[in-house]
Amino acid sequence: MNFLAHIYLSGDDDLIKLGNFMADGIKGNRYLDFSPGIRRGIILHREIDTYTDAHPIVRQSTRRLHENYSHYSGVIVDIYYDHFLAKNWSHYYQQPLEAYVEDFYKLLYANFDRLTPKIKNMVPHMVRENWLLSYAGLDGIATVLYNMNRRTKNRSGMDKAINDLQEHYTAFEEEFTMFFEELMRHCATKLEEIKLDIP
Repeated sequence: MNFLAHIYLSGDDDLIKLGNFMADGIKGNRYLDFSPGIRRGIILHREIDTYTDAHPIVRQSTRRLHENYSHYSGVIVDIYYDHFLAKNWSHYYQQPLEAYVEDFYKLLYANFDRLTPKIKNMVPHMVRENWLLSYAGLDGIATVLYNMNRRTKNRSGMDKAINDLQEHYTAFEEEFTMFFEELMRHCATKLEEIKLDIP
């Protein structure tokens, strides 16, 4: 899953949101350097990634892309799934996406000193270009995929994956909807376990 899903699956705990959001850059036991709340978010992030990568519905989505994008298929599906979460946000959360995203940006700046250096560098670009809100539209997803392709020095061809999304839009959306229901239930259970393990 990509940024928006990780934040959403953290529930309403601000420190868990922060840890989940920045967990990709925190390897191995480095999570122990952080406060208990942020640690919980990092562990939850890892659990989400493990569950997602092994799930048969997600693998069904990635297989549709594998011929053209090889090992980048999983990254592309993560981005597609964030699009469907943003597009259908009102089905999952009462607060409008615009307000939810604005509150999260405020949370980042209020806790800027807690963020990793990589995330500190990323946040101004993220907020200025409003990445999280942009996921709701195909133009926003096209921009994300274009920028991801640039980061791979144009080797991945990910900029073309907007065409695959449009061609198989209904299938990807159905897969996301089925998978996300299962992921939400899994995360709710795991989050309770994590809170007991890291009091």
